[in-house]
Amino acid sequence: MDAFLNALSMLAAVDVLIAVVSGTLVGIVIGALPGLGSLLAITMVLPLTFVLGQGASIALLLGIYCGSVYGGSLSAILINTPGTPQSAATVLDGYPMAKRGDAGLALGWSTTASAFGGIFATVILAVASPLLAKVGLRFGPVEYFALGLFALTCIVSVSRDNLAKGLIAGLLGLFVAVVGQDPVTGALRYDFGVFDLSAGIGLVPFLVGLFALSEVFWRAAEKTDPDAAGIIPSAFQLPSLKELRHRMGMLVKSSLIGTWIGTLPGVGASSASMVSYAEAKRSSRYKDKFGTGEPDGLIASEASNNAVTSGAMVPTLSLGVPGDPITAVMLGALVLQGVTPGPRLFLEDQSLVLFIFLMLFLANICLFFGGMLMSPLFSKILRIPEPILMGCVVALVATGTYSINANPFDLLVVLVSGVAGFLLRYNGFPLAPVVIGFVLSGMIEQSLRQGMIMNHGNFLAFFTHPIALFLFVLTALFLFAPGLKGLWSRRRAQGDAQQKTD
Repeated sequence: MDAFLNALSMLAAVDVLIAVVSGTLVGIVIGALPGLGSLLAITMVLPLTFVLGQGASIALLLGIYCGSVYGGSLSAILINTPGTPQSAATVLDGYPMAKRGDAGLALGWSTTASAFGGIFATVILAVASPLLAKVGLRFGPVEYFALGLFALTCIVSVSRDNLAKGLIAGLLGLFVAVVGQDPVTGALRYDFGVFDLSAGIGLVPFLVGLFALSEVFWRAAEKTDPDAAGIIPSAFQLPSLKELRHRMGMLVKSSLIGTWIGTLPGVGASSASMVSYAEAKRSSRYKDKFGTGEPDGLIASEASNNAVTSGAMVPTLSLGVPGDPITAVMLGALVLQGVTPGPRLFLEDQSLVLFIFLMLFLANICLFFGGMLMSPLFSKILRIPEPILMGCVVALVATGTYSINANPFDLLVVLVSGVAGFLLRYNGFPLAPVVIGFVLSGMIEQSLRQGMIMNHGNFLAFFTHPIALFLFVLTALFLFAPGLKGLWSRRRAQGDAQQKTD
């Protein structure tokens, strides 16, 4: 009880409250600008932690973290460009909603799902963080490989219209991701003698080019009627209570997936959103509408990637192991503030741990109201005439991408991936499998190689790991269940027809 009261007194400080509110708002803005992202946002404010107190520093960092992950959904919905890699799956249904005139409702669902996922995960974190940390420790390379393989089933789910083209697009994403250094041996692959390719293809330039620039090319190539009405933006609209109750199961399930994956060191929110989207596409009652502007797809992505912000703090606080690159920076900031993450932190400084939980809770509340405040401002982007809007998108893409590494080669990656994205769309290849393959490739390859080394080249030994075996079985069920169900339906129909004939 004393620890809780001490945490509340730390929370009540004026500088702490200002830090969490301002951090969340700034995070939303930075996250919404394509090419910047959460890592850059955290790094930008890191010098401020040297002059702020411990409580205000933690509040600022957590506000920036939560706000920037949510902010990526704004540009994903409005201009078909994920502001952060964590929002790559949000594009798949968020932008189609905006395109049909439901931009306000899409923003409302994104804001609601993001806040719900973050708050839900924070409650889970506060109650079960020691247990979740132990579960996370049981995940080794074999389990990570099985998890990545399961997430790849999403390619099949989002490619039902043309499975062959979807698989080819997924293989393309997997191939592009292996350019650069071998994760195990360090040998260079497919660099073609180009020094800049030795570091691989950057995720942000690739995503920005594939979605944003290809959209610009696609709009430019379209034969549009100058007198025809374009996308009509709608006012910011929160979903009704009836709709919330109707989709509560998807909100809870996606939040649980994000919380769980967040506790696994090194996986991150990008993979969580893909896994959650794959599961939603499999289980949603509206799965046939995915990719056309279905709220369940938007919920699955946003609830899970924002739940990761809390889940990733489990290994960071309890083990001293960062859950993703962003929490790696935050881990350094915590150490600078005199915090020593590890198993003893929960015993020796319970007040600080409870303060962090309360900060995460408050940051997600600020995210909800900040989203309501700022989303209408971003929705006005759709009122800009299309040629001017597309010109601004190109300028924003170029500036944001270049600012990451100050490397002109990243701009070339944007251009090439933009042209490739346009050609893929023109020939009927879906872009979603490309992103899924690219995001998951690194985790799948590295964990497979490490698992093979650990098991002396014996792949069958993978099936002796209980968690991995469960995920393998789950993957097989997801892949073959639709076909078996269709076969069963046809046989049943034939049997019924035979009975009528008799």
